Amino acid sequence: MTLLISNEDAGRLLTMPAVIDALEASYRGLASGEAVCRPRIDVELPSGDPERLYRWGTMEGGGPGYFAIRMKSDIVHWQEENGVVTREKYCVQPGLFCGLIFLFSTQTGEPLALLNDGVIQHMRVGGDSGIGVKYMAREDAEVVGMLGSGGMARSHIEAFLAVRPGIRRLQVYSPTSANREKFAAEVAERYGIEAVATDAPEAIYAGADIIAAVTDAARPVLDGDRLEAGCHVVNIGAGGAPDRRTMERCDVYLRFGDAPAPRGRPGLLLDDEYLSFTADAAMPVLDNRPKGVREDPHGVLAPEKLVSFAEVLDDRTRGRKTADQITYSERGNLQGAQFWAMASIVYEAARKQNLGRELPTEWFAQDIRN
Repeated sequence: MTLLISNEDAGRLLTMPAVIDALEASYRGLASGEAVCRPRIDVELPSGDPERLYRWGTMEGGGPGYFAIRMKSDIVHWQEENGVVTREKYCVQPGLFCGLIFLFSTQTGEPLALLNDGVIQHMRVGGDSGIGVKYMAREDAEVVGMLGSGGMARSHIEAFLAVRPGIRRLQVYSPTSANREKFAAEVAERYGIEAVATDAPEAIYAGADIIAAVTDAARPVLDGDRLEAGCHVVNIGAGGAPDRRTMERCDVYLRFGDAPAPRGRPGLLLDDEYLSFTADAAMPVLDNRPKGVREDPHGVLAPEKLVSFAEVLDDRTRGRKTADQITYSERGNLQGAQFWAMASIVYEAARKQNLGRELPTEWFAQDIRN
């Protein structure tokens, strides 16, 4: 039987330590040649609305025993409010989203599970940043400065505390006062640490050992001039790469890796985070985005400072060398390697705990050769 696994089921089954372990194992598999993935690919088409774009995105990969493809179907638009530009998306109607992961057995080809991707998405991005903190942040890191107070902020503080249990304080800013105050109160209650909602973004940098930009802003939100010596930086969200000054001040740049080139086509090796194939008729929507929006995929940001995850595993001295260094970490174009690893541990846990809805596998198989 093929399992249909909901976000509610995934939320019951996933723990952040298990997520971090699964992602690390997948990255180790890529380094050893036991696993493989490709970059994310987007296809963009007109939606019928001159201010909105249809975007289909997929990423896929596999390793020992499993293969998965993650699929997203979005209507995308950009919104500006009080000088802040965000990328918004929905499926069917605002507030609803369609993201699915299809998991298969590499031993039999059997479709094993179809999973909602919402909880898995938040956990894998937080877990990724947690790995960066695990290998690059100072061991005595105590203070987190965070820009953003949504779902990604929640998974990030959980991941940071999983790898640095000595964290004692969070200082957070997001544009809506009620949201940042609510998030700070939740963190204080759940984790028993001091959590302060600041009135200005500049205040999150003071004394911070870990800086995390986890927003849906379509422009860079970090301010590299405010980074303090010894901090570790992560940056995720619609804005793509961090501000130029952050990378200038960075001393060591950990990038987990890159998807390999297609077999026999070394010239097609890419380090871009994703590739977009856009219909000409959809280009006016992109051309009319608010001024200053940065959403183009980026590759390696600072090659002269780069160290890979495999290199750090082989020799920890390739990472942070002194307490005063500023470090930065990011995934690279390995999304496909994340989703098979995440989906497989959710599937295995669901089988053990009898969660998920069973669907007849014959619904997905056929007797006509493909």
